[in-house]
Amino acid sequence: MPDPHKKLVVVGDRVLIAPEEGEERTNVGLYLPPTAVDRQAVQSGRILATGPGTPLSAPTELDDEPWKTTGAEPRYVPMQAQVGDFALFFRKAAVEITFEGKQYLVVPQAAILVLVRSEDPFENL
Repeated sequence: MPDPHKKLVVVGDRVLIAPEEGEERTNVGLYLPPTAVDRQAVQSGRILATGPGTPLSAPTELDDEPWKTTGAEPRYVPMQAQVGDFALFFRKAAVEITFEGKQYLVVPQAAILVLVRSEDPFENL
């Protein structure tokens, strides 16, 4: 039973992806054996969560000692991937995890080849 107090938090420049189901079947309806599916270099899925991005070091003066910086808020290079995007990514870069009985993939942003984003024209009205 899922615990309502638990949630997955993605860190760094990684994304959490729900893998696309039905990849064992070709466009003409043929079913592929698992060995053929494993040979495909690219996989796809829907992005469910993103990390904050790549961390940036704190700006320092040349005279300052970097280890003595005060506790400023962390800064990140923002992610291109957004929740809801459909991603094509390198299969070998994905790490498969199981959380609350469901399968997910954690993929670094650098392994994503293409993002498909549907933009709603009425979103900003």
